[in-house]
Amino acid sequence: MGESERRSDERRGGSPQSVTRVIRLLEALCASNEPVSLADLSRRLATPKSSLAALLRGLADEDLVLGAEGAWRLGPGAFGLGSALMEARRRLQSSDLVREGMRRLSARSGETVLLAVGDDEGDMVTYVDLVESRNVVRYSVSVGDRRPFYATASGRALLATCSPAAVEAYLKRIVPARLSPRTVLGREALSAAVEQARADGYAQTVDQAAEGVTGTAAVVRDAAGGLVGALVIAAPTARASGRLNELARMVQEEAAAISRSLGFR
Repeated sequence: MGESERRSDERRGGSPQSVTRVIRLLEALCASNEPVSLADLSRRLATPKSSLAALLRGLADEDLVLGAEGAWRLGPGAFGLGSALMEARRRLQSSDLVREGMRRLSARSGETVLLAVGDDEGDMVTYVDLVESRNVVRYSVSVGDRRPFYATASGRALLATCSPAAVEAYLKRIVPARLSPRTVLGREALSAAVEQARADGYAQTVDQAAEGVTGTAAVVRDAAGGLVGALVIAAPTARASGRLNELARMVQEEAAAISRSLGFR
């Protein structure tokens, strides 16, 4: 292959020639049920055996291929890489589906919609995505902002998926702070609020984490039944006060729709 032809091939592939050959080599091994000889790989890929042998040695060093008796097959590293790629694809598809549902819910409700997840310690929720309301007066928050479980609709919705014993342990561990004049601090009242969320299938807070903000949340689950997070409608209390039941219905419907799109049954 001449220099100009080589450069043309690299431009077409969008990558250096050696990378393109690695990809085609792995594709050829993926397509075969049996180990493939170097000579056969050379014929299939129209590539000199000396070039392929060098690539195969490099791939073998990473356990991506295994060689035995003059033939080659995929190694354990290739299957690990394949699993990682499939997981990355699943996450990407899931985030797209969740985002689509958030947009629908924001359009239906006219309010800001958030996705919240709990931290490893189970004390705080973090807002990981949002679709902001188009209303001039709206609730505003930044991705990455954190709030305590006890004072948020998302936190209470997530707590409602835990066992009563886990909820009790959480309430014994924390020291609630008054975040607004109406923040509920009593352990019995907070326990009752979580149990109400468990019974209702959603949680709703009015002026708890911040004065003038109403939150309504329901959890989203994936195909395995795992928690993706809590879907939240965050609205100014002045506008939400006359439509609390409507907001609850909408967030439950959309959380269920997103969960179904992720494979939850």
